[in-house]
Amino acid sequence: QVQLVESGGGLVQAGASLRLSCVASVRAFNSYGVGWFRQAPGKEREFVAAISWGGSTFNYADSVKGRFTISRDNTKNTVWLQMISLKPEDTAVYYCAAGQWVGVLGRASAYGYWGQGTQVTVSS
Repeated sequence: QVQLVESGGGLVQAGASLRLSCVASVRAFNSYGVGWFRQAPGKEREFVAAISWGGSTFNYADSVKGRFTISRDNTKNTVWLQMISLKPEDTAVYYCAAGQWVGVLGRASAYGYWGQGTQVTVSS
């Protein structure tokens, strides 16, 4: 069983930065690809970013390229999502998801484990 706990969300103004964290309680975390997804009120859950199990391959949604950076430290069982130049349209609940041997897929169904989410609110 894999448990994922996100943190780092909050209320910020447009243009600000936030760093989200996702800590996994699992052995062999270095065999799990991790993705970040988000869901705004009334909208479908959408892919944000993903990182491969070894941390060498990345995938980003077009809407966040150049502003968000995903990274991981397998010795700490942690994945981060650094977000800069935040926009009001980035407002959503952000979820981290993990899947063993999953690459950098942007498909939510590829990930078998999900955290509870952390709220990010960007005011204009």
